[in-house]
Amino acid sequence: MISKNQIKFVRQLEQKKYRKKEGLFVAEGPKVVGDLLRAGFKAHTIFATSEWESQGQTFQEVSDEELRRVSFLQHPQRVLALFFIPTESVPSVSSLSLALDDVQDPGNLGTIIRIADWFGIDTIYCSENTADAWSPKVVQATMGSIARVNIIYTDLQELISKAQVPVYGTLLDGQDIYTQELSKEGIIVMGNEGNGISAPIRKLINRRLLIPQFHEGPESLNVAIATAITCSEFRRRYPL
Repeated sequence: MISKNQIKFVRQLEQKKYRKKEGLFVAEGPKVVGDLLRAGFKAHTIFATSEWESQGQTFQEVSDEELRRVSFLQHPQRVLALFFIPTESVPSVSSLSLALDDVQDPGNLGTIIRIADWFGIDTIYCSENTADAWSPKVVQATMGSIARVNIIYTDLQELISKAQVPVYGTLLDGQDIYTQELSKEGIIVMGNEGNGISAPIRKLINRRLLIPQFHEGPESLNVAIATAITCSEFRRRYPL
């Protein structure tokens, strides 16, 4: 049985101000919830139907109808959990990482987190105006990858200006990524969907890259697609 107050509490976590106030985020489905639990994320409350394989986890059993009332998904998937948002600390940049300069779309952010996980990039630095990684839409879009990638919100300009590694960015005046020299360590900056990399950050980029266009038509690539292409080329040259 789930109470009206519990439903209200969970639904409020769709908004960033309540996630920040409570220090909690929502995850749904056996895959995402399971990945977070295995990664050591601390659960606050778990609501699940009797069909969920709990692996010994304590949970509050609810009916399918009750789960639908609290879920953010069109088709709820047996379990919804509230997790504590991990405490952020900004480590020094010493390996290959991503920096997102005001990426706004939750779907793009979730996909980029999943891409980072695929290519073994364990840290993403986000500008303060980048979409919130702990929103339900982003968490679900990561398909569990958010459990394995560190998401750090920080002042990108300050971080990059102090970095002791190459700073890469995909720009129209860059050099062909397939012929340009790349390094094993560095920061790969990806920009806003509409405006690209902001002027202050662009000034700090010392390795300008271009993803070449092989056919006239589209004016640009989606930021998540561009991230995947860029990460793929780095990992092709420097496998883990």
